Amino acid sequence: MTFLFVRIFARFVDVINALPKRHDVEEPYQETLLKERDLYTDLFGAKPKIKELHLGGGTPTFFSPENLRKHIKGILTKAERAEGYEFSFEAHPNNTTEEHLKVLYDLGFRRNSFGVQDYDLKVQQTINRIQPYENVEKTTLDSRKVGYTSISHDLVFGLPHQTKAGIIDTIEKTKTLKPDRIAFYSYAHVPWIKGTGQRGYDENDLPSNDEKRELYEVGKTLLGKLGYVEVGMDHFALESDSLYKAMKSKTLHRNFMGYTAGKTKLMVGLGMSSIPDSWYSFAQNVKTVEEYQDIVNSGELPLLRGHLLTEEDLVVRQHILNIMCHFETSWEDEALRFEELEVCLSRLDEMQADGLVVIENNTLTVPEEARPFVRNICMAFDLRLHANKPNTRVFSMTI
Repeated sequence: MTFLFVRIFARFVDVINALPKRHDVEEPYQETLLKERDLYTDLFGAKPKIKELHLGGGTPTFFSPENLRKHIKGILTKAERAEGYEFSFEAHPNNTTEEHLKVLYDLGFRRNSFGVQDYDLKVQQTINRIQPYENVEKTTLDSRKVGYTSISHDLVFGLPHQTKAGIIDTIEKTKTLKPDRIAFYSYAHVPWIKGTGQRGYDENDLPSNDEKRELYEVGKTLLGKLGYVEVGMDHFALESDSLYKAMKSKTLHRNFMGYTAGKTKLMVGLGMSSIPDSWYSFAQNVKTVEEYQDIVNSGELPLLRGHLLTEEDLVVRQHILNIMCHFETSWEDEALRFEELEVCLSRLDEMQADGLVVIENNTLTVPEEARPFVRNICMAFDLRLHANKPNTRVFSMTI
């Protein structure tokens, strides 16, 4: 069996950021992560085989290179690497050193990603994420020099004070570095959630819905001209990248971390707020360092909440995954039908009338020009969303 470990460092970055010179605080947390790993391996009853390993959820490069080396070696001592394994990590442009890159490369990592968001200084100051282009350029070029074969940049549209000129400038700068993948996310304003850093501005500082849509369209057009192909929702890749090839071969998969070139049978999340997923169930870990360490050290999995999927849930999940990854789904097979299917399809009447979705011969297809509305289409199939919010309209502005 193959397993996917994700979000290993979760939100522990907040602790490291508060004590930037205190690398000794990393070790107790890393020891707890390995104890949590042991709880899972005890349940498995066999040595796990790792197909994909991702370090993220905060930036692991806040940790010292030596502690990163010790930690990854600790994980790999009780696991095997699957054939064709892929290791990746999130890197912060301001603190990722060439030593970080070399240490992780030597451990088998070949893919990394940088959370650029936007290069406009006013936007960066507003969202409290100042990282000059020069820093991104250095870490990107250093990554290529070390030998990384896939580099991704995360860009965001709809940020406070963001303008059309700013989006154009950000993508022009991105053009000079030509990352293999680009995630082009919509900004979500959720100031009521603790720790988001979104309380320094309000809705008046955000682009209007029409302006936000224009930012997306401008960005998408520019990325297309640079040779990037839209892959699923929010993601773009060069045709040389494995993500694009997976889309063409219909092996593209999406999990809680985003898109991957293949599907694993089990996703194990280690660390605060991480999300393990067995396909038949998923859960989320507790969100504070203290609680996480206390629970793991008591010999229990640090789960905050979770959900066991019903047979209907599994069918619906497959349809949503098909739409997100392949822009189509079918219920020709009796096993892919469920009681509320007709109700779900009726929610798409307005979108079908507008040509944003085609439903015929027991198949749903999303035309290329309607791909920005994939999230809306998937919402029509979300039974639990409509059970909790029965008046939800799927034809709304989610971009």
